[in-house]
Amino acid sequence: MQNHILSIILFTPLVGALVLLFVPKENKDAIRWIANFFALGGFLISLPLVPMFWAQRFMPGFKFIEGTPNNWIPSIGAGYVIGIDGISFLLIMLTTLLGWISILSSWTAIENRVKEYYIWFLILQTGMLGVFMALDFFLFFVFWEAMLVPMYLLIGIWGGPRKLYAAIKFFLYTLAGSVLMLLGILFLYFHHHVVTGVYTFSLTALYETAPKIYSDPAYGPTIATLLFFAFFFAFAIKVPMFPFHTWLPDAHVEAPTAGSVILAGVLLKMGTYGFIRFSLPFFPDVLTHTKVRGWMITLSLIAIIYGALVSLMQKDMKKLVAYSSVSHLGFCTLGIFALNSAGLSGSVLQQINHGISTGALFLIVGILYERRHTREIAEYGGISNVMPVYATITMIMFLSSMGLPLLNGFVGEFTILQGTFMENWRWGAWAVPGVVLAAAYLLWLYQRVFFGTLTNPKNEKLHDLTPREVLTFVPLLIMAFWIGLYPKPFFQILEQPVNQIVQNVHNPQAGAAVNAALRPAGVEKGMASVVPVGTDKSAGFSATAIQSASPAGYEIAANPRAVAPSAKGKN
Repeated sequence: MQNHILSIILFTPLVGALVLLFVPKENKDAIRWIANFFALGGFLISLPLVPMFWAQRFMPGFKFIEGTPNNWIPSIGAGYVIGIDGISFLLIMLTTLLGWISILSSWTAIENRVKEYYIWFLILQTGMLGVFMALDFFLFFVFWEAMLVPMYLLIGIWGGPRKLYAAIKFFLYTLAGSVLMLLGILFLYFHHHVVTGVYTFSLTALYETAPKIYSDPAYGPTIATLLFFAFFFAFAIKVPMFPFHTWLPDAHVEAPTAGSVILAGVLLKMGTYGFIRFSLPFFPDVLTHTKVRGWMITLSLIAIIYGALVSLMQKDMKKLVAYSSVSHLGFCTLGIFALNSAGLSGSVLQQINHGISTGALFLIVGILYERRHTREIAEYGGISNVMPVYATITMIMFLSSMGLPLLNGFVGEFTILQGTFMENWRWGAWAVPGVVLAAAYLLWLYQRVFFGTLTNPKNEKLHDLTPREVLTFVPLLIMAFWIGLYPKPFFQILEQPVNQIVQNVHNPQAGAAVNAALRPAGVEKGMASVVPVGTDKSAGFSATAIQSASPAGYEIAANPRAVAPSAKGKN
């Protein structure tokens, strides 16, 4: 099972979608049970990955690799190659958890075209998992585009009054970014052939040749910068960063509750994941340039403040939560472009935190909407008098989202701010008001909806959470307290990949040397995958080989935890 654990996790939701094809559409209860069975099954099947990965958390390179380069479409150099590191591992576990919770929350919310709804949701789940697993650029792009259609249909068919407008806007924005990314992928593909004589979409092979474009006399900094922005637009739209965020509020407001949960919890993370997996390793010299990095930081800071201020002005609860995502993800991109271990670790952890907290916030709004069919804040007041359990869970998740100590949001934001202050205290100073504003718009929302007397007669007979609804919140509450009280395991999982990425960014030559040393012996250049091999089985790689390949300025010991740059990159 361990040899194919990723493929099993990846295709379990797709199997569920295929099974649903043979169920009569009139039998709605059977469809719901089958969809929930496969969604829960997908999460349970992913749980054995936790101890498997934990045992290898300090080993370098990608783990649980399946497939070989060129084994899918040899004529163009595309292969079915999947594998994970600590970053993708956490995002995969988040995806399987939120996928199950989203489908469970849809039990009573979806009454029309139930069969089609669950089929598309399960297909979406497979597409998202594939994005985080793919180690072949062609395969990655297939999954990246494959998840676009299900999300478009979930919004366009089961959304609110302006669902078609929101769905088309989401589709066009994302597709525009994808076209630019495709051009960038093809450039890297042909450039790799020029350098090595091999056509391949292998990600680990491109890691070695893509950074050389900046210093190549045939291309130079200008072409490298243009390539960076080709990928940047695709990922910035998906995050979304300011000013590419305008599709997000419409998509969130019009999407069904489960669609909003999975959109905020997982789909937006594909943008930040793209920055970490592709932009940082491919274009280190571009990112460490003062002007480019300055623009990235500036856009992140604007998103933090702007998203929070706009959230303060909203009269619709769902739109308020949507704009809060712009602000929270501004912190995530700020941590990424701090370009140090603290910022990057905090960013990934905050992405997980955002999926937990904001996913819960959309569930909270959806539960109230199912009962009253309105999201207007003015329609409520004194809800805690009739829904005490609901009010308690809401308060916990609000405190989690605003970053209260002992809850998950605090750990991520603190680590991001720590990494940001290490680079430039002014960046951190501009980001801090975002924390204060988050507390302002969330506590003010809670005061207006839950406190006071019950003035609206329509709210007097609202019933509290059902056992099924409580069940959707239990795993999110557990994760919120776990990360807040004991985040050490998560930082250990992130330590090795984050250190390797930071090293690659600040010294691309060192990163290329380490990647070459980690390549299994006998594998043709350009067709390699990063697989832990070597004589030191406790560390998972040959310390002697890496030490000899490492240039001055980096200390790479037999213990992978010692991998860290000894000097900052250029600014």
